[in-house]
Amino acid sequence: MKPGEVLSQALAEQVREWIDHDPDPSTVQQLTDQLAAAKAGDQVALRDLAEAFAGPLEFGTAGLRGRMGGGPGRMNRAVVIRAAAGLITYLRRYLAMAGALDEASPPKVVIGYDGRHGSAEFAEDTAAVVVAAGGRALLMETHCPTPLLAYAVRYLTADAGVMVTASHNPAQDNGYKVYLGGRLVEPEGNGVQIVPPADVDIAAAIAAAPPADQVPRARGWEIIGPDLATEYLREAVAGLPTVTGAKDLRIVHTAMHGVGARLALPALEQAGFTDVHAVPEQRDPNPDFPTVAFPNPEEPGAIDLAIGLAGRVGADLVLAHDPDADRCAAAVYDPRAPRGGGWRMLTGDEVGSLLAEEAAKLWEGQAEAPDGVRPTLASSIVSSRLLWRIARAHLLAYAKTLTGFKWIARTPGLVFGYEEAIGYCTRPDMVRDKDGITAGLALARLAARAKAKDQSLIDLLDDLARQHGLHLTSQVAARLGDPRALTEVMAALRRKPPTHLGGVAVTKVTDLEHGTDGLPPTDGLAFALKDLSRVVIRPSGTEPKVKCYLEVILPVGPTASFEDITALRRQGAAHLEAIGTSVRQLLER
Repeated sequence: MKPGEVLSQALAEQVREWIDHDPDPSTVQQLTDQLAAAKAGDQVALRDLAEAFAGPLEFGTAGLRGRMGGGPGRMNRAVVIRAAAGLITYLRRYLAMAGALDEASPPKVVIGYDGRHGSAEFAEDTAAVVVAAGGRALLMETHCPTPLLAYAVRYLTADAGVMVTASHNPAQDNGYKVYLGGRLVEPEGNGVQIVPPADVDIAAAIAAAPPADQVPRARGWEIIGPDLATEYLREAVAGLPTVTGAKDLRIVHTAMHGVGARLALPALEQAGFTDVHAVPEQRDPNPDFPTVAFPNPEEPGAIDLAIGLAGRVGADLVLAHDPDADRCAAAVYDPRAPRGGGWRMLTGDEVGSLLAEEAAKLWEGQAEAPDGVRPTLASSIVSSRLLWRIARAHLLAYAKTLTGFKWIARTPGLVFGYEEAIGYCTRPDMVRDKDGITAGLALARLAARAKAKDQSLIDLLDDLARQHGLHLTSQVAARLGDPRALTEVMAALRRKPPTHLGGVAVTKVTDLEHGTDGLPPTDGLAFALKDLSRVVIRPSGTEPKVKCYLEVILPVGPTASFEDITALRRQGAAHLEAIGTSVRQLLER
């Protein structure tokens, strides 16, 4: 908007129309105050209203996610009520088409929510809409991690699941994830987030829903008690052999002000890890996330409190969950870290390769996964190519997918899957989604076994480099104020792609929008460099920013020493930095 603009009659009418149908007194008051301020010439209020009413919050494969507040372009009760109405309409329609809908077996929807502002209310509204439409709604008794909701869809044979969460977004945001299961999907899609065309069909049903105050709501939903979490924990830990040295491994855990401690701490304890220190300032849910600017373990400074505690207690491993605990980060003491040694966060690709090697050893020599398909390791197109080498070395299949666990989790024969954004599916038999709880448990077991042999996770990463070459990855991101700028940036890159990156010639440009390697089209560009380095650039699916994924591969001898690999890591890091500088310049042109 330009300075000095005035409130248009059309926008004022839109706001008044919304207020008339908004069932939430708090957003009614907010919009009423903003409308009065905008009429009086308040430019901040006018800008906020223009943004909130620029269009509806778009429903897609990521569900809904956005800033809290009144209006169709924000997350609020009115938007959620209409979303729930669209979802139950979709469920009834498709169950009827399948001949599976009758009074004895209405649509069953399980609903969970995190500890953010508004999450509990959004979950109850969803349950009320489902019940009023003749469905069966099962609502978690309290806030829970996203993996527990994904588990519930499969365990309770639900037709759909709704998780109210904005994951690792800032405190002012909230979101709405949708899973399908039961009678609506094939086995590999049971308990997985939606993909096309379900997202389009649900979005159409939402668009056709009446105003929020005209959507029927009723009480009568069922409450999912603590038995579900107990069963999740039992299954997560059951059958695990005793880990040598589990009691000797000292762990620091942070829930990042989210809901992860509820399952992560008892899971570790039941698996034998009794020396666990939770970061007290971040253990309990707090929707304001007071100690972090962004509640994302990957953000600079987010795990500083955990690393500080680790140094004080002499820990071996730091485990960090994002606020809804579907993602897990790890930090370790690394003698190669700056200033003569220190703690550093492992990259998502490093954790993924460590967990993949463990899964590959477990499944090596087995002809079939539980679903009768060859055991398969899967990762997204922006993740390290090391996973392919690990799968090949252990005679397992490898699958490359589009970004997002809605694609990774659908891989037939999946025994392990990951994406570089610290998301890992270590137990696809339990949770067909990324699961930070079981991933953290697997990392703790791996670290304990390594410590018992006088090794660390850093040593295990060096072993992988000796076997497969040194794979180093990093990211460059450009946050844009206007989501429309994402389209402009990608269009400019397509018109004039770079010929060199980091001083190395670009030998191939692949436009992912046309589909590649049998994958569906997606908005992205991949640049292959002459020295086997690679850059993938794509717009974020959840935030207004461009994300760039960099990878460098260097050969390593099978007998390379610690000093040899140290030198190679420095060489690779310098090359990554040079490529990253080129990419930043590319985005700024």
